[in-house]
Amino acid sequence: MSERELREQIVEHGRSLYARGLTAGSSGNISVRLPDGMLVTPTNSCLGRLEPDEITKLDSIGNVISGRPPSKEAFLHQAYYQSRQSERAVVHLHSTWSVAVSCLTDINPNDVLPPITAYFVMRVGRLPLIPYFPPGDEQLADAVARVARVSRGALLANHGPVIGAVDLDQAVYAIEELEETAKLFMILRGLPTRFLTASQAEKLNPS
Repeated sequence: MSERELREQIVEHGRSLYARGLTAGSSGNISVRLPDGMLVTPTNSCLGRLEPDEITKLDSIGNVISGRPPSKEAFLHQAYYQSRQSERAVVHLHSTWSVAVSCLTDINPNDVLPPITAYFVMRVGRLPLIPYFPPGDEQLADAVARVARVSRGALLANHGPVIGAVDLDQAVYAIEELEETAKLFMILRGLPTRFLTASQAEKLNPS
């Protein structure tokens, strides 16, 4: 895709995520890797009201080339790309069910969600929990970089999910699957539940 097409794709997905209640207000951010840097949604922007020309373009070391000032979490996306060279897009949301799961005290920090469905395992795989950091704290970059070496997605404690993929379509599909699985997990809590077995999950796991 051309840079213009990528900008328009970010706008399209942002509006769709916002319209379906997967992000609210000015929360959440989207990026796409470029050969010489990345495109990222601007700071204090609503994903439902993005304009292609306002999307920030950063060079390979984070300098602004064009567009509005970048999301204050742009460093999170840069850290992710440094650890996963094959990924070309990252989506970070404050989606309700995933944030709810991230606040629980009895989840496994090494793999937050059990293998409820095959599609979650295929699109997300293992989902570690990253400890809480205040918004904009750049220590989060180191934590994301470490986790991204072993998993394409992570859940930020009391914050929300972040996940990448080979292109923006796939990253959005993955975070949608993650949110739906978080919803299922909360609905099923306390009920006798049949998850995929370790053997079944191993045959599907992408990570």
